[in-house]
Amino acid sequence: MPRSVNSVASRRRRKKLLKLAKGYWGKRKNVLTIAKHTIDRALAFSYRDRKTKKRNFRSLWITRINAGVRQEGLSYSQFMGLVAKNNLGLNRKVLADLAMNHPETFKAVVDSVKK
Repeated sequence: MPRSVNSVASRRRRKKLLKLAKGYWGKRKNVLTIAKHTIDRALAFSYRDRKTKKRNFRSLWITRINAGVRQEGLSYSQFMGLVAKNNLGLNRKVLADLAMNHPETFKAVVDSVKK
């Protein structure tokens, strides 16, 4: 009996990997073993950096809130303590957007929290 190889599945698997490597430079896009290694690395970086992105944005929001609150005579930690005490339903993302794009609204929020 002849040896049975599932060439259809093998080709499909290789094509799937090379499709993921589309746009890479040099042998990374068309040599299977190199492409496989590069794809594994890229997927690992994308997994890691999805978490890093959240960290970076939180840091950015804190910086923006702090800059806006300092103009009103408070520090960031004092302001966030007052926000928590007053059960204000705004998160850091919204507060940072208000501080950057709508300073008069942000000033009203700070004044309402101060009282």
